[in-house]
Amino acid sequence: MPEPKTIRWGILATGGIALTFTKDLLVDPKTRGVNSVKHTVVAAASSSSKSRAENFLKETGAPSGATAYGSYEEFVKDPNIDIIYVATPHSHHYQNARLCLEAGKHVLCEKAFTVNAPQARKLVELAKEKNLFLMEAVWTRYFPLSIYVREQITSGRIGPVARVISDNSMALDPETSFADGKNRMVNPDLAGGALLDLGIYALTWVFQTLYHTQPEETRQPPKLLAFVKNYEATGKADEHSTMILNFPRSKEQGGDAHAVATTSLRVATSPGQNQDTPCVRIQGPKGEIQVFPPSFRPTKTKIIGSDGKVEEKDWPIPGPGKGSNWYNGFGGSLQSEGEGQGMFWEADEAAEAVTADRKEGKYENLAESILIMEIMDEVRKQGGLEYPSKIETTDYPVQL
Repeated sequence: MPEPKTIRWGILATGGIALTFTKDLLVDPKTRGVNSVKHTVVAAASSSSKSRAENFLKETGAPSGATAYGSYEEFVKDPNIDIIYVATPHSHHYQNARLCLEAGKHVLCEKAFTVNAPQARKLVELAKEKNLFLMEAVWTRYFPLSIYVREQITSGRIGPVARVISDNSMALDPETSFADGKNRMVNPDLAGGALLDLGIYALTWVFQTLYHTQPEETRQPPKLLAFVKNYEATGKADEHSTMILNFPRSKEQGGDAHAVATTSLRVATSPGQNQDTPCVRIQGPKGEIQVFPPSFRPTKTKIIGSDGKVEEKDWPIPGPGKGSNWYNGFGGSLQSEGEGQGMFWEADEAAEAVTADRKEGKYENLAESILIMEIMDEVRKQGGLEYPSKIETTDYPVQL
């Protein structure tokens, strides 16, 4: 067996999501059955200070030789970096990802890809022009659970999917949790609101089950009807968004299919985090596939056949294992000892693509990322939700 190829990562930003990703990234890929690639971190950058980047590298357990930067502009010039993970708020993705691409670096950019579709198209054009890998970091698509669900659909197990109901909502009590209005969840200057932060997952499940599973040469964009309720305290950020989608299909494929995708900062998919209510229901004439919350990190599926038979499967997320004294998590909560968050699977995909000279992800290509951004643009248009021009612009560079 050939030796695994080592991919050298640079981490742009040092917040919570960067910490979680990097800790997952540095787990030995063999713990999840991956033998083709290995990951190392050679640099990290904080826009606030070099010392913050130094502390980040220590906290994540990065190799002692990794370089800390207090400037993104200096960081992207580092010749040792193969690929950069962009972990800033989505309001900054266009400017930051473009900085990396302009410097000739491959990019894995956190979701939502950008603030709007024109920005996404510009990044894709630039990546193609420079022959660089670019991928939106929709980590959930790369879970073995997600691959399994898509395989059940394409195998015809429940027949042609007729309807998908998908929700990703959290009862965050925004007036209390984000009282000053500056948090990225409610701040218009950071493209705040439920849609781009949480709703992207509701749409991800709709698209990966009703769009991605269709033959690429015949699938068509959906039609959309949307409703948005703005968060009154900050004005231009949504607290609820509801999307009704119609996916055109031929009669032979089962005809048009419908989806409802919902997201909220005010109410929860599973109150009290009981996780006993499906966050996704994929329905066909032969049965239903259920996915249990949270929709971004699901670990349980249930398939209910039209004959009443039920198949339940648990999907534990691997890692260094019990006894390792290793912990990862996000947002103040940790998973069980030795259990990964699940962000390493998207990193494996990015590394394998770079190794194979592929320029986009295999479970969500760049055209699909753009299409989903177009859908979210239309949601905002129908709901009257606009962000400040400085974060909507495709001009570059813009100081944010």
